[in-house]
Amino acid sequence: MKIVFLDANTIGADVSLEPIRKCGELVCYDYTAPEQVFERISDCDVLIVNKVQIRQRQIDAAPNLKLICVAATGTNNVDIPYAASKGIPVKNAIDYSTNSVVQVTFSILLSLVGKIPYFDNAVKGGSYSAGNSFTDVSNVFWELKGKRYGVVGLGNIGSKVARIAQAFGMEVFYYATSGKPHSDEFRALELDELLSTCDVVSIHAPLNDRTENLITYSKLKLMQPHAYILNMGRGGIINEADLAKALNDGVIAGAGVDVFTKEPLPASSPYFTIQDKSRIIFTPHIGWASAEARVVLVDKIARNIEEYAAKH
Repeated sequence: MKIVFLDANTIGADVSLEPIRKCGELVCYDYTAPEQVFERISDCDVLIVNKVQIRQRQIDAAPNLKLICVAATGTNNVDIPYAASKGIPVKNAIDYSTNSVVQVTFSILLSLVGKIPYFDNAVKGGSYSAGNSFTDVSNVFWELKGKRYGVVGLGNIGSKVARIAQAFGMEVFYYATSGKPHSDEFRALELDELLSTCDVVSIHAPLNDRTENLITYSKLKLMQPHAYILNMGRGGIINEADLAKALNDGVIAGAGVDVFTKEPLPASSPYFTIQDKSRIIFTPHIGWASAEARVVLVDKIARNIEEYAAKH
């Protein structure tokens, strides 16, 4: 069984692919440009992709293809209905990165709310040493305790974020992106109410027809001026130009963004027009990528291949 991994560099050199290699003949490419896909998958039985686009033309170019494994939870880069019509299952990896995403979510949030980059620079830049006070109360920050936290997308990740927000003493609400409230633990709100009443909102939803362009300038204007929003789900859920405008207009206090409509982020992105860079923290889609999460991801990919092989 020939297994082709088109963007293996997304796993990282520190994580072994041996569990996958035990499943068959593994051919890895660090990176695959769109025009290279067709030749590289022409004789594969199993295809592994993280973010490479696999649509009808690509599937048709692989006559031996029996299984597509997505090295991620989100599967919006694969034409699943067409694959199904050809009898090709698409398997993703569920719940491998929950702890990693939750940790990065709160790393970003605490840095934003606590103004940590500002205070770090005050010491490293010398202004603290040049002053005459033991402290610096020039940049106001507030506590999470007693504030309202809104979760957009209460899946595995969103649920754990919600519980940790509770541990900080926050009151937690959520918006069900499916349109159907499903939790007995937290209270569901409509999106407008969630945005207008919560001090912090974080997004942990997949990109689909219901979530694409979900957060626009008009939605951001519903938020309170001291509020923060984080996108830890998928680029395209927040309109990037609208978020940049909202920050420049002082509509909200700040934002954290780990995911982008186009990745890597192009130099022409509206995000680079944000005037006060302290209002936003960017990370390059690393929420999922702790060392532990990537090891689990490889194991889950291998298990998906093994389960398919056992049935066929």
